[in-house]
Amino acid sequence: MVASGYVFRPMSTADLPLVQRWLAAAHVARWWGDPEEQFALVNEDLDHPSMDQFIVASGDRPFAYLQCYDPAAWPDSGFGQQPDGARGIDQFIGEQDMIDRGHGSAFICVFTDGVLRAGAPCVLTDPDPANARAVRSYEKAGFHKARLVETPNGTALLMMRSA
Repeated sequence: MVASGYVFRPMSTADLPLVQRWLAAAHVARWWGDPEEQFALVNEDLDHPSMDQFIVASGDRPFAYLQCYDPAAWPDSGFGQQPDGARGIDQFIGEQDMIDRGHGSAFICVFTDGVLRAGAPCVLTDPDPANARAVRSYEKAGFHKARLVETPNGTALLMMRSA
């Protein structure tokens, strides 16, 4: 998918070294957790039928990772009952010099617009409530705060954007 200058390229095994490097970066590990554990999960999910993973690029430059999934496939997520066709997203900007330039909210908005146009009734995400930068980016992308939820990784802020 190409839109508004962003390219969402399906991730492949060739992208794993790049994602591994990004996960090890301090600004990513702070919110995503142990880089080795997260890398194992990303690698494992490459072939999961309910998970789509993308490398996000601006022009020709890859700078972020995004995953889009069916929350029903992970019933312990803490999201509770959601409408059929709902999608969950998680992402990070891997390249430090691309942070604080408006890319996060912009590519999240572009991607979510596409998911909603394709028929999803809503898109969900669950940032750490202490991650003010992420919460602000989601709000700029049209998400609203729903409620605090308990996830396998601790307390999270469930945020939603509806069609």
